[in-house]
Parts: sequence; C-alpha cells; structure tokens
Amino acid sequence: MQNNTKESRLQIASYALGPAMTNTYLIAEPIHPRAVVIDPAWNGDFILREAANRGWEIEQIWLTHGHFDHFGGAAQIANDSLSRIEVALHSADLPLWEAHGGASLFGFPAFDPGPKPTIFLEDGMQLNLGNFTFEVLHTPGHSLGHVVFLLEQERLVFSGDLIFMQSVGRTDLPGGSWETLLQSIKENILSLPDDYRLLPGHGSETTVGQERRSNPFLK
Repeated sequence: MQNNTKESRLQIASYALGPAMTNTYLIAEPIHPRAVVIDPAWNGDFILREAANRGWEIEQIWLTHGHFDHFGGAAQIANDSLSRIEVALHSADLPLWEAHGGASLFGFPAFDPGPKPTIFLEDGMQLNLGNFTFEVLHTPGHSLGHVVFLLEQERLVFSGDLIFMQSVGRTDLPGGSWETLLQSIKENILSLPDDYRLLPGHGSETTVGQERRSNPFLK
C-alpha cells in the first residue's frame, strides 16, 4: 500500500490497493469533514482508518466503472461506517457490478459488493463535494459504463481505466471496444488543455500534455 497526499485546495490521499494495485482516491474539502472515496479497490478497513485519521467522514463512493478491482473495499467501508454510504455508478455497468465485477474471470470468488448503487451517473451530470463541483463524463471503451470525474476548479481528471501514463485501458474484456476507447480519449481527454492532471486507476499521475505528446497508443 502506498500513500501519497497531494497538496491542493482539494485534499487528495491516494493508495494503490488490492491484487491489481488499483488506485483508490480519498478526497475531501480542506475545512469540512465530508469525504468521498473514488474506486475503493480493496482494504475497506484501511480506507476508513485513513479517513478517520484525517477527521474525514466518508459519505459517498464514486465508481469509475464496475470491474471488481475498483470496488472490492466498498462493503467493508459501508458496513463499518457510522453513516449510510451512497454508491454512484453508471447504469450501463450495473450488470457488471451485479456479476461481482467479473472477478471470476480472474480466478477470484464471489464477494460482498457492498451497497447497491443508488446514484446513477450520466454524461454531463454534476457531483458536489462541498464547494467543489465535479462533472461526470461518460467514457465507454474499457467498459460500457466507464466514466471519469473532471474537476475544472483544480484542472484535474480522475480518469479510471480510460488512460494511464504511457498506456490506455484494456478492451479485451466484456463490453470493451478499442475504437470506442480511442474515441472517448479523443473527445474527453485530448480536448482538454495540456496542464490538466490525470489521476488514473493504475500507475502514476500524468498530464494531458504528456500523454498527447508521448503515449504510444495515441499516435
């Protein structure tokens, strides 16, 4: 597990968790204790402790998509939390979520997926965390219901498994499409200014400009 707290107006603590070393992002306002978890990959008890150590209370879970390695810690967070946790997911990935995120394809047994999503994400939808307003962008290709969360105020995108440093999301799983993935990247990522930060589902942080110039899959 790796902890990396970014210094910005939005408080971000990131952790690489679980068998796929998936990036989980714990985000909060600098003043108020409200917090959101983006893709609670694994180790829900650890995520809760990290939030408590910071004086943050997790109110919602936002999922970029429905693969198992992006919500393996959701049940523990919800079960051990003092408040009711809401889960947000695009409806096109609900069948994937209900199938335990395809865990069986990778040799993992069925597991408790946690609370059923009740916030259904749509393209252009806005999500609020205190004074921060995130825009949901529907970016299929890795999965049918993949989304990214754009925060214009901080010039950053939580990009899930759409695009990584020097790579892009795989498209060989059910619901994947190479052509659709590239179109999602072109329309929703490469359309942004070069200085926008990309916080992906796996690997290191990068920028739009860096990937525009050097990502071999986008040439």
